Formats: sequence, C-alpha cells, structure tokens
Amino acid sequence: MRALIMTADLFEDSELNVPFHALLKAGSDIDIASFKKGKITGKHGLRLEATLSLDEVDPKRYDILILPGGKAPEALRKTPRALEIARYFFEHGKPVAAICHGPQILISAGLMNGREATGYQSIKEELEAAGAVYRDEKVVIDQNLITSRNPSDLDAFVEAINICLRKHST
Repeated sequence: MRALIMTADLFEDSELNVPFHALLKAGSDIDIASFKKGKITGKHGLRLEATLSLDEVDPKRYDILILPGGKAPEALRKTPRALEIARYFFEHGKPVAAICHGPQILISAGLMNGREATGYQSIKEELEAAGAVYRDEKVVIDQNLITSRNPSDLDAFVEAINICLRKHST
C-alpha cells in the first residue's frame, strides 16, 4: 500500500503526524509532497521532510491521498498541480482522506458537488457553496471520500482510513 500526503508549511501537526504513523504501522509506504522537496514545518513546530515536490508526484503510484488541515490547504488550493493530483484520485475512485481545512483543496478542484462531507466549522459554508452536503460528524464517508472536522476526530479519521484501505485492497 502506497500513501501520498499532500501538504505544505503550517500544516496542523497532529493531522499529519497521526495518520502518517498509523499508515506506517499498517505497513504502508508513504511519500509527503509539497511545493518543493525538503523540510516543512507545522503550525506547532513539527518538522518533516517532503520527499517529493508536487511536480514529481505520479498519482498512479499511490493507493490513497491524505490532505491534512491547518493553513497548508489554503496555499495548496491555489496551485494547479495540487488540484490535478486531487482530481486524478477522484477520477480513478481512489480513496481521499481530508481533515479540517483539507477539503478546501477538493473544493478548489471542483470535486465536492453532490458529496457528503465534513470539515472544520469555518469551511462549512464554503463546502455547501461548492455543492456538498455538510455533516457535523466526527467522520463522514462518501464512496472514496473520507472527511473529518478537527484533531479531536483523529481516531475516527484513522479508523475510517484503515477500513477504506482494507476495502480497496480486496
């Protein structure tokens, strides 16, 4: 199983770190992609290595896309390559897991119309304006899309990712 985490500086530390370690524990190979290779820093100081630039990502190589929240999605959503990557996963029915502000990338990619989703409360209206049905729940699963609201929902988010990956690997 290969996972792609797409993020940038000022990501929400736990929303990247918790799924990352859960995927590692499950035996997944994981790449972190950002604007460029090298160190990225979370809102609370977590420093990680982006192993790929967005331009180096070949989405065909991955089984799931993870979109952590924080301030990173606001920057990524302005980048055509990030939107192309997200669209590829949807077009091919591959799982996409977005938490907190992560769905903003999917909104900008035009992928939320008719989907059930959740996210951080402050993006509720933006999700609805993009055509999504907003649910104020710990985790919402709509076909290949997994969404959660905030760091307090991480256990449910990770559990949904694991269930989804098991389903997609059979």
